[in-house]
Amino acid sequence: MTDFLPEELQRELSAAQRRAEVRKSRLRVEAGGVHYRVLRLRKSGFSVDIEDAPNLRGLVDLYDGSRHLSQCLIVAAEAEGDLMHYEFKRNTASGDGAPLDYERDEDAPIALLPR
Repeated sequence: MTDFLPEELQRELSAAQRRAEVRKSRLRVEAGGVHYRVLRLRKSGFSVDIEDAPNLRGLVDLYDGSRHLSQCLIVAAEAEGDLMHYEFKRNTASGDGAPLDYERDEDAPIALLPR
């Protein structure tokens, strides 16, 4: 058996894999009011399609669907094939509520129940 595939078939297979990644990915990054779909998310950064994303730099917001995940300071790292990789300089997770000015006790009551 041979491991050789014609070049045209290899291009079609990689294009089909990219289309499948784009469809199943809910992650997106917003920079300057424009959204770009994130194809891969790593601990140190993320990757987007090189055709869609310009040379992003600076402060961006990372979303999972409509849920805000984090605010990131990024820099373009490298282009690899059809993907552009960006590295985090800072990645600050966004919280659901306002930050507290004091430490909350673990055994503090959540609410008072009437008698």
